[in-house]
Amino acid sequence: MADADNNDIDILNSLVTTTIDSANGFERSAENVEDSSLRSMFQDFARERREVVSRLQAQVSALGGTPNDDGSLKADLHRRFEDLRQAIGGGTKAVVEEVERGEDYIKAKYETAMKDDSLGAESRAVLAQCFESIRAGHDKASALKHSMQGDGGNSATASAYQDSVGLDRDAGASSAGGPAI
Repeated sequence: MADADNNDIDILNSLVTTTIDSANGFERSAENVEDSSLRSMFQDFARERREVVSRLQAQVSALGGTPNDDGSLKADLHRRFEDLRQAIGGGTKAVVEEVERGEDYIKAKYETAMKDDSLGAESRAVLAQCFESIRAGHDKASALKHSMQGDGGNSATASAYQDSVGLDRDAGASSAGGPAI
């Protein structure tokens, strides 16, 4: 295995871990909201992140590496913090703020990887496809947070946000296609 492949494997595996953390975070967030439309949205995001993980892992394997298959301890601690905030009355707004903070982190990590000039062409192509999904998820989470500011994060605002981005509240699916990979 060439050094360039090792570099790609290291970068991709780091993103695998972070993306697993993101999927786990969305699943936990879905458990911590009462609004069924938000729960469905977070579950959809978690599924999309699992698809990104699969693409990254496939590229690591194609390069001759062993793909990571676990999240990080740091993210587990973050989820515990989110549980604590929810337990002491943070409500839906607190969950959405944590989701958006996590989305800022993952988007920055993907942007850094995309700027790595030593990344091979095939790995860069896979990464670019995955980054589109990450960016779309980030943008939706950010829009959701901003739509909830000033009203205490009530369900009416969440529903209005979902209407504005084309989410079907009954099915929890996005009529606009959601983050695509």
